[in-house]
Amino acid sequence: MASNSRTLSAAADAGAPAPDNQWSSRLTFILAAVGSAVGLGNVWKFPYIVGENGGGAFVLVYLLCIALIGIPVLTAEILAGRRGGASPIRSFGIMAERDGHSRNWQAIGWLGGLCAFLILSFYSVVAGWALAYLGYAVGGDLSAAGGADDVGQAMGTLFETLLASPAALVGGHTIVMAITILIVASGVRGGLEKAIRWMVPGIFAILAGLVLYAATASGEFGRAAHFMFAPDFSALNWDAVLVALGHAFFTLSIGMTAMMAYGAHLQKDAALGSSAVAIAGLDTLVALMAGLAIFPIVFAAGLEPAAGPGLVFVTLPIAFADIPGGTIVATLFFLFLAVAALSSTISVLEPVVEYLEERTPLTRRGAALASGGAIWLLGIGCALSFNVAGDIRLWDHNLFDLLDFLTSAILLPLGGLLIALYVGYVLPERAVRAELAGIGPRGYAVLRGLLRYVAPLGIATVFVYGLM
Repeated sequence: MASNSRTLSAAADAGAPAPDNQWSSRLTFILAAVGSAVGLGNVWKFPYIVGENGGGAFVLVYLLCIALIGIPVLTAEILAGRRGGASPIRSFGIMAERDGHSRNWQAIGWLGGLCAFLILSFYSVVAGWALAYLGYAVGGDLSAAGGADDVGQAMGTLFETLLASPAALVGGHTIVMAITILIVASGVRGGLEKAIRWMVPGIFAILAGLVLYAATASGEFGRAAHFMFAPDFSALNWDAVLVALGHAFFTLSIGMTAMMAYGAHLQKDAALGSSAVAIAGLDTLVALMAGLAIFPIVFAAGLEPAAGPGLVFVTLPIAFADIPGGTIVATLFFLFLAVAALSSTISVLEPVVEYLEERTPLTRRGAALASGGAIWLLGIGCALSFNVAGDIRLWDHNLFDLLDFLTSAILLPLGGLLIALYVGYVLPERAVRAELAGIGPRGYAVLRGLLRYVAPLGIATVFVYGLM
């Protein structure tokens, strides 16, 4: 990995990254992008919002939103990254100048960089919860004795105790950030590629094992499959549709320019459209498999799927305590959750590091330490907002909730909307056609129509709804 900023800038101006700054293959890029997209949203959030919104009908709407909005905007973000060939901030300036537009369009990159910085500060705290629960599982703390009520109380107390401990939350956050900084500091081939080569296959292998266990040992796999895939439209309302739309957008890591940063390292001859479809398809597969792994275990324990955000950290551990081999299954599950979270944190830090590496004298390692250290400091505030700093409120939110709302309801949809509009209307059509060569006239027409009309309308709807 070339660490000199002048080398990277020259490569960016030439419109292509240096060879040692490229993914070694299109498959590696897809795996890296899948690793970015797969995370807590697939395993923690998706199952509980499916449970809260009635199951199959919600899943069907979610799949439609992935196809009609998620894939077009994901394609646009990767396209912009590859065409710019630099950090997201610099890429927009390069493209705008090349095509005769104002360099002020690089504000989209600034917006994405800010969003990535803020997201990682609290996402790493939640990733720390996954590490803590992995430790609980290995130590047998999730194997509680007694009746269902006793187990439920014990698991609820365990989670409350974790949140009340500044040392535990800051410690978990620190471990996550240290691993993330170490991987990103090693560069594209030396760090990111080596990490995702075992992370992403590991995610699918562990998840496949959990689904197999749920299918053979729970006795409730059929009920879970019916719950997830048999639509009951009476359980669907407008709020559920908007939740599906919002999650389809956010689960693909769209809007914070992480996919732009990854796309900048993609070879010019790699098929971009099919890559985006593969990324979205594999990300969605993980979410559906997570549901098929979780719901049979929940049903077998006589618990409710509509447990909300506590489904993974409270309800599911109750189920683990009540099933044969629960300690082993719990260990595998939280290992899966921790690895999925880490595969996302490295992609969120990457665009911030790329910009510092380009625009300052810092080396890749220095940029990773500087940006990661700043994020770590802000993350301490997020961790402490659950305990000693819980009374500090900004606009009636603690710091963790405020950053969550600011990024998910404002910055992410705004960034995604601007990227869709830039590629759909500002970037010359000849450039878009050149980047999407190979998808055919009909495919191009459909994609362009979705990107210019359907996706902006859908994103704007989520944006307005989030502010209500």
